[in-house]
Amino acid sequence: MSEPFNTWQARFEKLRSNKLFEGVVISIIVISALVIGAKTYEETSRIEQWLLYLDIAVTVFFLIEILIRMAAERNLVSFFKKGWNVFDFLIVTASLIPMDDSEMVLLARLLRIFRVLRLVSMIPELQMLLGALLKSIPRMGYVVLLMFIIFYIYGAVGSFLFHNVDEGLWGNISLAMLTLFQVATFESWATAVLYPTMEVYPYAWIYFLTFIFLNAFIFLNMMIGIVLDVMQKESAQMELDSGEGDSAQLQALRSDVHTLKAQLDRMEAAMAHKGTASTSSDQAD
Repeated sequence: MSEPFNTWQARFEKLRSNKLFEGVVISIIVISALVIGAKTYEETSRIEQWLLYLDIAVTVFFLIEILIRMAAERNLVSFFKKGWNVFDFLIVTASLIPMDDSEMVLLARLLRIFRVLRLVSMIPELQMLLGALLKSIPRMGYVVLLMFIIFYIYGAVGSFLFHNVDEGLWGNISLAMLTLFQVATFESWATAVLYPTMEVYPYAWIYFLTFIFLNAFIFLNMMIGIVLDVMQKESAQMELDSGEGDSAQLQALRSDVHTLKAQLDRMEAAMAHKGTASTSSDQAD
């Protein structure tokens, strides 16, 4: 590999890791999101041409920025091995679709909205949060399944007991489960659901309070606990990867202890071997 290429690659790598450059990229992403949002207002029709120029400038900047990041890698394969790099490349490439009056204008506008997600790829903390959320989904699936069972049981009971109160709320199990979802979200549930039901069944509050206790308190806290547990593990892994933080220091301490233990084991083995050799020599004499 030629020396000039290494020099340029090192310069691009230094520029990519520059905090000021990262800050400029994040600012442009925010500006891009504001431009997309401004186009939804009718009052901006008189400056639509300027917004179009600004959108072109943002697109060109993103294209240059992704080329810099690609040039900073020693080879393109290393660039595309990272999932966030592939995501950024697809978003920037999709943004090159022209915003004219063609049939692709709607698709182009929709794809430009997703440029806001590039904030996740630029900020490691957001990557950690998103990764924790995705890794929490399989574990939350069992909680969701248990919630569905509780919803189904309470929905069936509510349909049997309260169908004569309001057919629109308790007419069948599907409507009853939708009503219970409204209760679980606390969206006007007291005036629309609880009080009309208690006018016919005064002890109906027991049914609703037990349901709220199970779903709004127990299951919700279980989900929060799962997310916090995964986030803690992701944060520790992030500290290990960066070599900073308590987790990294603890890992380094453990490594040092293992190294010292290995050295002590070798010293004990050498001393034991030396002692055995001395004993054999004395016996021979």
